[in-house]
Amino acid sequence: MNQIEAARNNIITEEMEYCSKVEGVSSEKIRSDVMNGFTVIIKNRLRGIAPLAIGKDLRTKVNANIGSSGDNCDIKEELEKLFMAVKSGADAVMDLSTGGNIIEFRRDIVKNSTVSIGTVPLYEAFQPSMENGDGMASAGDTGFIDRFDPEYLFEVIERQCEEGVDFITVHCGLTLRAVKTMNKQTRIMGIVSRGGSLIASWMMRKNRENPLYENYDKLLRIAKKNDVVLSLGDGLRPGSLADATDRAQVSELIILGELQKTALEEGVQVMIEGPGHVPLSQVETNIKLEKSLCNGAPFYVLGPLVTDIAPGYDHISSAIGGAIAAGAGADFLCYVTPAEHLRLPSVSDVKEGVIASKIAAHAGDIAKGVKGALERDISMSKHRRSMDWEKQYDCSLDPEKARQMRASLPLKDDKVCSMCSSYCSIKLNDSL
Repeated sequence: MNQIEAARNNIITEEMEYCSKVEGVSSEKIRSDVMNGFTVIIKNRLRGIAPLAIGKDLRTKVNANIGSSGDNCDIKEELEKLFMAVKSGADAVMDLSTGGNIIEFRRDIVKNSTVSIGTVPLYEAFQPSMENGDGMASAGDTGFIDRFDPEYLFEVIERQCEEGVDFITVHCGLTLRAVKTMNKQTRIMGIVSRGGSLIASWMMRKNRENPLYENYDKLLRIAKKNDVVLSLGDGLRPGSLADATDRAQVSELIILGELQKTALEEGVQVMIEGPGHVPLSQVETNIKLEKSLCNGAPFYVLGPLVTDIAPGYDHISSAIGGAIAAGAGADFLCYVTPAEHLRLPSVSDVKEGVIASKIAAHAGDIAKGVKGALERDISMSKHRRSMDWEKQYDCSLDPEKARQMRASLPLKDDKVCSMCSSYCSIKLNDSL
């Protein structure tokens, strides 16, 4: 019996009970929201990790992406990124490996992770098509698209679920009609989703429907077996502010809402993925659209980035959009690192990305009144007022960095910092 089936039978599972205590809400609320599709509990029944609840009225969660590429495939480095992401406070990690032995990479990451692990099975499913007699297909060679085997995709999905992956991104709403809708528009960036571009290219070259949409019932059976959460991918998410909230994006979102309803009826947990690059003025609208069109399902957003001109600082652009999105009702933020659009992130980039997204998630939680969110800030303010530095570090998102920065300049008075020194307003308050 999976989480939805248990919820329908008025059973509060161990996972629901655990999540209720962590989130500070009643177990009955968790049960009811899981049953109605407003909340998902991420945990493959084969994994021995703590369950993660994402959804209505709960703390906004943060995901960190790691994984190899064709240009850099060092599993030791990816494991270092995993450990840094978890240390920095990521609630989940996605392995997006596309280079090297990605099957072994995934197994190592699942084995070593103490948090939920997600994947995009399309990457593994396309890898054999990329290989030719001399190794990998050369840059610019798109012939590998024709060699893609849809049946192998479902074999990959089943194997990943059996190996303990907790949630998978599947681009089920990217139909032939949706792609053709996009092609009729004047998008600047076209399809920027890596998985979306792969499956869309195959569909258009073969003039065939998306196998994930066409065989959705088969996908649901596989996911249901080990209670793997489906993250319905936004293959047509905007990669440019000028492309945001267009007909293609919204048409795919409508389809995802229909697929979410079908999955819920079949007892499969689902969350919906969202943009992307979105102007500040449209962020809240995108959240409301998803909640309306997708039956209140948890919303998992990439950023969103609110400007296109910040390479090297895209984690800041993402945090601005993420705070507004979380405050408007987004449930799960996918981090963006300073390396976005430039290169594979380093270990330090991973930390910067996680912390930026944690700031955004927390700011959003305060805005939407999540239980306990503001209390942490009030505690920090009290410790600042009493100039208790150790307790300030304890309250901070990155105690290590805060401690190092304060200690980096000599202090004449260990009660104050080197910014104000003798002019410390807090110290002067004591004489009022």
